[in-house]
Amino acid sequence: MRRALALAALIALGAAGTASAETWKKYASGDNGTEWSYDTDYSYKDAASGRIVVMKAISKPSASIMPGGPGKGVGFVEALDCNKGTTQPMGAYKPSSEFVVNAEWRRQTAKKADPDLLSAVCPGASKLPVK
Repeated sequence: MRRALALAALIALGAAGTASAETWKKYASGDNGTEWSYDTDYSYKDAASGRIVVMKAISKPSASIMPGGPGKGVGFVEALDCNKGTTQPMGAYKPSSEFVVNAEWRRQTAKKADPDLLSAVCPGASKLPVK
């Protein structure tokens, strides 16, 4: 019985780790060895706005600081309009604070999007899930 419970716990932990997987893809180099990446597993098309929602994070590999999601890294979540080249910020995160999505993000004025992020995300936008 103990072995069955231990095996069930290991399987559950393995499934939980898979569900929260992050696959970061670098799309730009920044100043002083920083890099910008986006999480390909998080990206999706927002059903209400038609925008592509993407999580992006900053890293500095030379200092062993890798990209990460909320609670682990420093970054932003934003909604891209690939046709207009604009973005609407949804929220920011860092390890010392909880990530909260701005409930009013669809009503915010769109801003010019990062062209490198658009070039990385938009070509595959038609294959993203709609949520």
